Amino acid sequence: MLESEKLAIAAHLHVLLRRKTGRVTDTEWMACNADYAREIVRFARQRASEDQAPELAEWADKLERAMGAMGAGAALPQAPAPAPPAPPETPRYVGGIR
Repeated sequence: MLESEKLAIAAHLHVLLRRKTGRVTDTEWMACNADYAREIVRFARQRASEDQAPELAEWADKLERAMGAMGAGAALPQAPAPAPPAPPETPRYVGGIR
């Protein structure tokens, strides 16, 4: 599954959770971290049964299916490589100001 599809599912579930429960989630983290996504699925299903909100359960199922492609221990993508060191600073005036 494409990252954009995972992010779209996470965003839709985020909006539903915000409207139905007041819960604010991190959509990017949900789309790339399987542990966080699993907890959001658990929470959404719990609230779906408590609040009689079947759309929460439906989107939790979609996120769970998308999460299957993520693997069990997926975490944040690797950080970008550090920037190369800056060139040595050269004096602005070579001989000083006269």
